[in-house]
Amino acid sequence: MKLDNKPEVCVVGLGYIGLPTAAIVARAGCRVRGVDVSPQVVDTINQGKIHIEEVDLDGLVHGVVARGLLTASTAVEPADVFVIAVPTPFDHDHAPDLSYVLEAGRAVAPVLKAGDTVILESTSPVGTTEQLRDLMAELRPDLKFPGLAADTPDVSFAYCPERVLPGRILEELANNDRSIGGITPRCARKALAFYKLFVRGTCVTTDARSAEMTKLVENAYRDVNIAFANELSIVADRMGLDVWEVIRLANRHPRVNILSPGPGVGGHCIAVDPWFIVHSAPEDTPLIRTARGVNDTKIHHVIAKADALIAAHPGARVACLGLAFKANIDDFRESPARLVASTLARRHAERIAIVEPFVDALPLEYKGTPVELIDIDTALETCEILIVLVDHDLFRSIPLSERAGKIVYDTRGIWPDQPAVQAATAPRLKAVG
Repeated sequence: MKLDNKPEVCVVGLGYIGLPTAAIVARAGCRVRGVDVSPQVVDTINQGKIHIEEVDLDGLVHGVVARGLLTASTAVEPADVFVIAVPTPFDHDHAPDLSYVLEAGRAVAPVLKAGDTVILESTSPVGTTEQLRDLMAELRPDLKFPGLAADTPDVSFAYCPERVLPGRILEELANNDRSIGGITPRCARKALAFYKLFVRGTCVTTDARSAEMTKLVENAYRDVNIAFANELSIVADRMGLDVWEVIRLANRHPRVNILSPGPGVGGHCIAVDPWFIVHSAPEDTPLIRTARGVNDTKIHHVIAKADALIAAHPGARVACLGLAFKANIDDFRESPARLVASTLARRHAERIAIVEPFVDALPLEYKGTPVELIDIDTALETCEILIVLVDHDLFRSIPLSERAGKIVYDTRGIWPDQPAVQAATAPRLKAVG
């Protein structure tokens, strides 16, 4: 049953974007059905609980489930608006894998009816929304689809990517501007009416292909700028300079804003999306490809430098601080910290301990190893070497007095007061990618 003439909504995919989107749409007064392939995820949500870590999401989900506005299921049922928010990974050749998107389309097609709107939110290569439409048109020849029918179509298709920061997803889903791309202008207007129900930011309509490219460009831009910072950090290492001091001074220029380097680039967006552009135009994207190579190389530079530091201090116990791809979240997707820590664990086994305050157990790669998950207090008491891989607030809060006498490799620059430690220099690495 519709509530106050608001559309019934089906959100396909209840992950880091799908579940917050479903909850915030339900908060706006729409009846929402969330669909996921995992029965465990479905059961958790129907109990008013969450399976991911995100600020304020637990209370919101509990509230909308208790009010009957949000339910979860493994099956797609009829609705007025379908929002597809499933993963779009890439394969070993960095080619985009659209199987999840297309499978979602196959699940929605049987229940589609005249008047419905289908919105793809998954980060996708240019042309994916049209590909999704074509698939569903084949499955539903009884309906008229936009761009394929000569007269007024029965259903609308649009693309509208999120642009949110983990840890602030609920706030940014509501307040950030949105680019809404329709296969036709009519489709864009239909999608716009939906987003205006819960988005306070400016909603700008365009065509689907431009909206798809916009999302990729946003993340490629950030990747290129992080690559400059990461490359600069490697050069500073060679020259024996403090990269944080160099960046601080350079950023005093009124037209310079260098980002902060780190152990690489992670997450399902910045580390993945630029490859979609490269795959679409391999001969015309040398800068984007090079940036990806620089950021991937930085991971191996950090591993080599940490490896040399550990080897230079035989018997010292080592704490790797953080596994997530960014601060204050539990998301390990494409995390450079996770790769650094697991590589060091394979090489130094019982000498390595992990501190990750946002999980209760180590990932599967540590099963059967002597590596322990410990808290920060235990690390400070028992470990002589601290390798900072994630800038969690908990780590930032540790005063110099508790770090006194420690051997520190800080890849995030969170402890500028830490005395410099002379360590073996990491070997020179060739860029990959």
